Amino acid sequence: MTAPPRGPRAPARRSVLRAGSAAALTGGLTGGLAGCAGGASDGVGADGSVTIQLWHGQTDTALKVLKSLVADFHRGHPGIHVDLGGGVLADAMLQKVTAALASGAYPDVAFIFGSDLSSVARSPQVVDLTEHVRSGPTPWNSYWSPAREAVTINGRVRAVPAMVDCLAMVCNKRLFAEAGLDLPEPGWTWAEFTDLARRFTDADEGRFGTGWPGTGDEDTVWRLWPLIWGAGGEVIAGDGKHIGFAEEGVRALEVVRDLVRDRSVYVDPKPGSEQMYKVFLAGRMAMVPTGPWQLPDITQAKLDYHVAPLPTFGGDPVTISGPDTWTVFDNGEARAEAARTFVTWLTRPAQDSRWDVEAGSLPLSRGSEASPAWREHATGTPGMPVFTRALTSARVRPAHPAYPRISQALGEAIVSVLLGRATPAAAIRTCAENANAALLIPR
Repeated sequence: MTAPPRGPRAPARRSVLRAGSAAALTGGLTGGLAGCAGGASDGVGADGSVTIQLWHGQTDTALKVLKSLVADFHRGHPGIHVDLGGGVLADAMLQKVTAALASGAYPDVAFIFGSDLSSVARSPQVVDLTEHVRSGPTPWNSYWSPAREAVTINGRVRAVPAMVDCLAMVCNKRLFAEAGLDLPEPGWTWAEFTDLARRFTDADEGRFGTGWPGTGDEDTVWRLWPLIWGAGGEVIAGDGKHIGFAEEGVRALEVVRDLVRDRSVYVDPKPGSEQMYKVFLAGRMAMVPTGPWQLPDITQAKLDYHVAPLPTFGGDPVTISGPDTWTVFDNGEARAEAARTFVTWLTRPAQDSRWDVEAGSLPLSRGSEASPAWREHATGTPGMPVFTRALTSARVRPAHPAYPRISQALGEAIVSVLLGRATPAAAIRTCAENANAALLIPR
């Protein structure tokens, strides 16, 4: 992804909300690029220096940190100049890059949400980084598995990781103490979770055991994947023609159904989960599944908290990560080489640990985790090591063009259970019908 305000953390956090957004723009990428040339300038000055354009997607504190890092890069690489002047905020980056590729005037590097990379990488102007990251100074083998998977499409590396995060369970220690209940520890189960949520719920006090986004978007969906994976399911079956959670999805939604039955879940009706987090920060929710990006707000609210890994179905721990990327575009070999040099430098432990601590993220690699800066930060931030350890069991959503449709279908299924309109079995049947139809479309 520390105490930056909400703004600078938002791009990395909103990445989890955008997996459904790429579908509407895919046609723009594939339809207008066959004859697309590179940028107008080769970026090489009379003195042999190279200028590259970075569309960073950041605001406020995160942008301030990035500017400081770029200044350090310039001091160590006088032959390369990084121009931070262009681009838009991360939420609008896919549309901006799509239009730029179609026009032939695109940047050298852009901050692309991991959920959007599969659509962007269909452009021939996206540089294939496979050989670069596996043979050069990029800490490829040290990256966490989710970070590597997020940038790998059909066996080829199409970007380098920019940020990584994951889900864990944050608990209100005061509420647990008042109830005389033990805080959850690694290895607890989803059945124990629903039981605790029921115990904490008090309608008269306006208190809930937990919360869940109820809009049906990716924020609603991505919280269910750890349950599906933990039950043995997959997003897409091995044959590529069906969803891989026809049975496991029912078991996962039964957990949601139990929360609804006990009236122990606050269903947030608005996008972004802000209402859900407000209820938690006000001390009226015992447990909330969230990521490290929420810890600064929790600390600012002076809420005494405990972080535990996500529950399991009695098996191995599993969580979900939503990495974001630095994607490199081909504006000629000189600029492409300069861009590769920059993103490699930016993601090495010395720089990445600065970005993680000052801008609010988790370390991209084991090397970054081992850095003195990160160790000091993690030691001083309660619960942060739990998130970092969870990366070892984190998985990512598949970089598949049908994923937005699968997500939409599953989001509708989750909402139907949250609102008591369908049983888990009926909801998954409808989900399967819609998602399987999307998987059958030739791509």
